Parts: sequence; structure tokens; C-alpha cells
Amino acid sequence: MRFSYTGRTQGGEKAQGILEAESATECAASLLKSGIAPITIRETGRSERRGTGSEASGLFAPRIKPIDVQLFSRQLYTLLRAGVPILRALAGLIESTANLAFARVIASLKESLEAGRDLSTAMRQHPRVFSPFYVAMVRVGEATGRLDEIFLRMFEHLEFERETRARIKEALRYPTFVLIAMVVAVAVINVFVIPAFAKVYAGFGAELPLMTRILIETSRLTLAYGWYLLAGAVLAGAGFSLWRASPDGRLVWDRLKLRLPLTGSIVLRSTLGRFARTLALSMKSGIPVAQALSVVAEVTDNAWIGSRVEQMRNGIERGESILRTAQHAGVFNAVVLQMIAVGEETGSIDELMQEVAEMYEREVDYEIKTLSARIEPIIIAAMGGLVLVLALGVFLPMWDLASVAIK
Repeated sequence: MRFSYTGRTQGGEKAQGILEAESATECAASLLKSGIAPITIRETGRSERRGTGSEASGLFAPRIKPIDVQLFSRQLYTLLRAGVPILRALAGLIESTANLAFARVIASLKESLEAGRDLSTAMRQHPRVFSPFYVAMVRVGEATGRLDEIFLRMFEHLEFERETRARIKEALRYPTFVLIAMVVAVAVINVFVIPAFAKVYAGFGAELPLMTRILIETSRLTLAYGWYLLAGAVLAGAGFSLWRASPDGRLVWDRLKLRLPLTGSIVLRSTLGRFARTLALSMKSGIPVAQALSVVAEVTDNAWIGSRVEQMRNGIERGESILRTAQHAGVFNAVVLQMIAVGEETGSIDELMQEVAEMYEREVDYEIKTLSARIEPIIIAAMGGLVLVLALGVFLPMWDLASVAIK
């Protein structure tokens, strides 16, 4: 609801305006918390706040993307750096945000602040939009009075993650296209081509080569039980997804991902780079090491690495050094362990963790750039094998039948 009010400030000056609230009582409470003693409060109509209408809800509601949070962080940093109060900054962002769903989230943040809550507490009410790491960093910014710097660091952090995801998608685009084309080609050959050749071969009554018999039998099974095979594949995929979503399944799968050929090293280095960057960012912001590791464990996006980080935190809480806990974790190489040892001795662990993150990021960047080149030989070999099987299965009987006909 929208209410118009008149009141007096603590200095005795008259104040009036319009405020959005759920009720007149909530409006009065918000005014009192902002230092205004209300005299009259009148309802003026329904709120016309962006994103509260039917167009922002339902099946076709706009999704909130990571780029929305990233731009929000940059814009809020700029406004706070310029000295704009947080409430006025959020009000401006509500009007300027193109995504109506995200505008509703910002409006919710503004209402929570007007009700006397902290910004980090308000963000915690939207876990699908703001990650635990984001909320923890905002809480640190509020405690240290450096909220504008925190938003700048979060913008840079989100920008790096966005660029990494974009490079991985670009590297996998061509192999994925070729793989889909091969699957479609095999399906078309099994359903349309092989049955036509099978009818021709059956008319001659000659014994067919082994490869041809295998192709014909595969095609027959596909035509007879294709829907059952497809349903089985869908059920197997659904079962795998449910297993992977379980705590034990996710732990096993996340560890297995690190050992996959071609992509395992990229996943490992990317996860460790995120760990190092997040730890450096947390420690630079003044978070104690044990608390920082708790936050890092939640945002590593890998359950197995997260369990190793939790093990490090437990060791530090028992009084062990960072180096010793890192050695017991068993995920860092000798170079990283050496840098941790130096950083712990010199008291600059945050700076060296930043260097570790940059080292991992350079390695990930190189592996992503060479990923397509490493996948291409496998694709060429698979396509060559497919062509060889089809040539032996389809054309070899023709040669045999032609030689029989000549004799």
C-alpha cells in the first residue's frame, strides 16, 4: 500500500511525503525509526512498485541472472562511493533495473532496511539471488564501514567467474555440435538406411559378413524397442540426477569430476583458484581465517573440495597452522604449499593467496584455450571409426554379392 504522511523531525521541522508499507502501523513504525514523529497518515492507493504486478509472476516471470547481481554490485558501489545514502541508492536502482523480478528483490531489500534490518540480513532472505559468500562479505562491509569497497570486490569476483564460464562454453561449443551431429547421424542410419539395405540383401539369400549382421540386428532392435530404450535412458538420467543431488552422491560425483580425462584438471584448478581468490578476498576484508574457511567451503561449488576446506578449518580451530592443515587436505601441490608457508611466516597470507589464485587462473585459461585442440583428435577418431563400421557393414556385402554375380 501507498501512504501519504505528515510529521515532525527531531529538530521540530515539518516533514511530509509518500511511503510504501503493508499497513498504516508499519508506515508509522518506519517513520519513527527514521526520526520522524507522524502526525497524519492516509492511504493513497495500491503500490505501483515495479515487479509487483501479474506481469512479474507466474510461468513467464523473468529470471534473475548472475549478470543482474553483478551490475547491481557495480552500480551500488558507484552510488555509495558518491555519498548517496543506501535507501536513496536502492530506490534509484528499483527504477533503473530492467529485470522486473530483480527490481522486486531490490524493493524487498529497501523495505527491510526501512524496517530497521541490516542489508546482509535482508539479502539472506533471497538465497537464490545472493550466495552465502555474497551475504557474508556484505556483513563484513557493514561491520567495517567499507561497504562500497566490498561491492567493488564482489563485482570483480563475479566478473571473473562470468568470464571463466563463457570461455568454457566457447571451448565446448564445437565438440558438442559435432557430438550431437554424430548421434543424429547414427539414429538416421539405424532407422532409415540400414533397413533399406537389409531388404536388398535379403533378396539375394547370401550369407552376410559379421559386421553387416551386427548393423542389421542393431537396427532391428532400435526399431522394435527404440521407445523402451529411450524411456530407459530417461529413467537412468533421472536416477543419476537424484543420486547426484543426495549428499553422498554429490560427494562421490564431485570427487569423480576431478579425475575425468580432459576436463578433470580444469575443474580442479578452477575450484582451487576460486578457493584461493575467495579466501584472499575474505581475509583482506578482515574475516578471521577459521570463519573465512567456513564461508569458502560453502562457495567452492564442489562438495569434496568443500569437505577438505572444512577439514582445514577444524584443524585451525584445534590450533594447527594453515600449512599443516593444507598438507593434510591433500589437494594442493608443492608450489602452493610453499607459498602458504611463506605467507604464514610473513603474515601476508592474503596477498600470497591472491597470487595462488592468479596462478591457477592462468593455468585454467591455458587449458581452456587448448581444450578444443585436445578434443579434436578424439572426435576425428570417433568419426573415422563410425565411417569405417558403416563402410564395412554396408558396402562390403555389395562387393561380395557383385563378385558372386560375376561368377
